Amino acid sequence: MRPTHSPRRRAVLAAMAASSSLALPAWAQSKALLRISSPAVPDDWHARMWTVFKDALDKSAPGEFDVQINLNASLFKQGAEPAAMARGNLELTTVSAADIAKIVPEFSIFTAGYVVRDAAQQQKIFNGSIGTEMFKTVSEKMDITVLSTCYYGTRQVNLREMRNVKTPGDLKGVKLRMPGSKDWLFLGEALGATATPLAFGEVYLGLKAGTIDGQDNPLPTVKAAKFYEVTKQIVLTSHLVDGLFIAISNKALAAMTAGQRQKVLAAAQAAAAYNNENRAKEEAQLVEFFKKEGLQVTTPDLDAFHKTVQAAYMNADYAKTWPHGLLDRINAVK
Repeated sequence: MRPTHSPRRRAVLAAMAASSSLALPAWAQSKALLRISSPAVPDDWHARMWTVFKDALDKSAPGEFDVQINLNASLFKQGAEPAAMARGNLELTTVSAADIAKIVPEFSIFTAGYVVRDAAQQQKIFNGSIGTEMFKTVSEKMDITVLSTCYYGTRQVNLREMRNVKTPGDLKGVKLRMPGSKDWLFLGEALGATATPLAFGEVYLGLKAGTIDGQDNPLPTVKAAKFYEVTKQIVLTSHLVDGLFIAISNKALAAMTAGQRQKVLAAAQAAAAYNNENRAKEEAQLVEFFKKEGLQVTTPDLDAFHKTVQAAYMNADYAKTWPHGLLDRINAVK
């Protein structure tokens, strides 16, 4: 039997094959340099997955690649990687939906609340026809090719004091810390709160002093930053299923043989699978961890939040950049 591949995988392989005429003979004679830049700290799954990537290539293509992993934004600052890749100074990184949306405005749909339902749907979206179409545009406009999609975490609301939160109206007057960009602040307001910009490094003291009433982040971040020490409640709003995308510069792909491209793609997919499995497992365990720490973990009326937040986006300028019918297609992915 011939192996079958998803539309996403076939499209990536086709894009890789299209540039085979540009392959350089030197790559067959010396190791291909693959510099990786990541802002992740060593203990983060998004850092550990790069070791999985390297090990996979060492096994499938021994002696063919020189994989150099640079963590803690030690090579390039977070957000500067796409430009470095376009200049040929970097081969691999993870890019966020927000990073992509700066160049590809229609990608902002994946920064909006309640567009992606959960980690499983996220993978189906980006491994299917929607991902194929969107990543084709990314390649054309940013000169990078997305190889795989990593689950970053689902953002939840974390409150300093107990509050009965069932609908967005119950967050009225809550000073909810959000990152300082207009996109994040819009999301905070759409959730029903008073969005308050504050640097991440100031959030702990802000919660402790009461200058803010809450913050939003995935549960692993709540634990890592010890926000549970200065809060009493986690509301499982699950308002944003976030993702990162393993991407490689088109220049690096063009210099590879077709066989090397397939091995790099397989390694990137193995790295994402490792991250996704462990990230989801950690999140599931953390609910019990926070309960043991004395926090009350509650679940609101998610349908009410979903309808209110999506209506806010549809009535704002954000939706004007989204391709017609794309939101309906995403919602239809089960």
